[in-house]
Amino acid sequence: MNKNDEYYTGGKKGAGNSVRYGMVIDLRRCIGCHSCSIHCKTENEVPVGVYRAWVKYVDKGTYPDVRRNFLPRLCNHCEHPMCYRVCPTKATYKRDDGAVLIDNDKCIGCRSCVTACPYDARFINPVTKTADKCTFCVHRVDKGLIPSCVQGCIGRARIFGDLNDPNSEISRYLAKNQAKQLNPATGNEPSVFYIGLDESVEEERGGVTSVTGTQREVRKEAI
Repeated sequence: MNKNDEYYTGGKKGAGNSVRYGMVIDLRRCIGCHSCSIHCKTENEVPVGVYRAWVKYVDKGTYPDVRRNFLPRLCNHCEHPMCYRVCPTKATYKRDDGAVLIDNDKCIGCRSCVTACPYDARFINPVTKTADKCTFCVHRVDKGLIPSCVQGCIGRARIFGDLNDPNSEISRYLAKNQAKQLNPATGNEPSVFYIGLDESVEEERGGVTSVTGTQREVRKEAI
């Protein structure tokens, strides 16, 4: 999405066009401890019963050969976010640095974005009665800090940084590892990448999000 897009409403805040924030989640390091979920709830005062960050559990196999898979989830801060286009009040907007956010003063709680999101990342906050989701902790990022979930990950499974900087930790990590996005066929172009993703996890889980497995090479031209 660029400034010529009719839905573009960003540009007032953020790090600028030279930066595009993203996150890598290395599932080989995730132990399903929910530290990310707890840190997110604490940092952002997320009400009980709803989550900006959560971890899906999927058990595979037959006893005694059973394995548990973990799939941490959050808003994908897509390059072409579907939620953004369906918002009737333009409460959902995108910053120049790629973060997709919600203006609570404009949100009317119509749930259009909740329904449109192919990643189940949005919900209606029971306190504010407006749409809510992960923000990449931009209030921390703007001060030079990393998102709370990244800081709290005890396995160092999460890496956050500038996808447009080839020397950033996230870019170097992606260059060395095969990464996939969730449901890239939607055309949303997620900014969250997974390493070690088992494509059958979501299918067995029965969720609305399917994993189709786009390889990292597809994204290189845009970085």
